Amino acid sequence: MPTLLIQEGFKFFFYANEHEPKHIHVMKGGNFAKIELATLRVINNYMKPKEINQVISIIELHKNEFERKWDEYFSHR
Repeated sequence: MPTLLIQEGFKFFFYANEHEPKHIHVMKGGNFAKIELATLRVINNYMKPKEINQVISIIELHKNEFERKWDEYFSHR
């Protein structure tokens, strides 16, 4: 489970056996969400509205980096 970023208590990661479309999992405490990278569409969400808004903002700032890391990781498999 490659961790991409830990910021403001949120852990951004993907699993080693992921599938398209590119997406990011996010955890904070016992809550989690799954966000599609290309569209920033929330696929699954068990976070409070304020938290999911923070998550989207952080992903927007790091989107290119997250996509690059996804491509690098899965091109070596």
